[in-house]
Amino acid sequence: MKIQERTGAGGGRGTALGQPAGERLPSAPRERKPALAALAVLLILVGALGATVLVLRAGDRIEVVKIKEKVSAGKPIPKSAIEPVMVAEDSAIDYVKYEQREALSNYRAAADLTKGSLLVGSMLTDKKGLPEGKVVVGLSLKDGQYPRGLKAGDVVAAYRVGDAKGGSGGSSGDGGESGGGDALLVRSATVDTVTGTNDGIGGGDLPVAVVVNQDEAPALTQAAANGAVSVVRLSTSSGN
Repeated sequence: MKIQERTGAGGGRGTALGQPAGERLPSAPRERKPALAALAVLLILVGALGATVLVLRAGDRIEVVKIKEKVSAGKPIPKSAIEPVMVAEDSAIDYVKYEQREALSNYRAAADLTKGSLLVGSMLTDKKGLPEGKVVVGLSLKDGQYPRGLKAGDVVAAYRVGDAKGGSGGSSGDGGESGGGDALLVRSATVDTVTGTNDGIGGGDLPVAVVVNQDEAPALTQAAANGAVSVVRLSTSSGN
């Protein structure tokens, strides 16, 4: 009886230890990578933030000046040539805002402005064009032919200098004023530019450009070609 029980017990253990055919071994649990998961979440957040910023910046729009008809270089910009338009604000572009349009009367077009262009600061200049009937004449003045400290904006008178004894500019075609006396060429001219030093010391010619009436230009240009022009600065004080 006891032998049968032991035999039965031994048979049971053999069945328990045996592996059924075709059964897989249990797989090891997958290793988790929290760093990669955190990086993926961070990238998603950055992308969402970038999209939000782009949307917000697209909403920052300003009203600027648009040119609706051609304006030639040197000409003022009339109100009829501008209109407002909304654009995205960009700190890298110096747009002229439409609220600044009244200040355009103080400026002129620095270059030809084409229809449809947006107005920026570099397209404007505060230099005025020449008035109607005025021209610019260049002079090359020697020492003694100009006052010390001559500068742009000064008002001067221009004279023909020299005499009939071989002095520069003393020709017989001066209407009887070439012999001995100095002839007034321009009663009032505005100095446009002065190039170089003009302290009256050191020698050398001084290039000067003056704005004169168109009908005064021929005589002044002829005298200037002969080096026979002297300019005198006029007083601008009242009562003089």
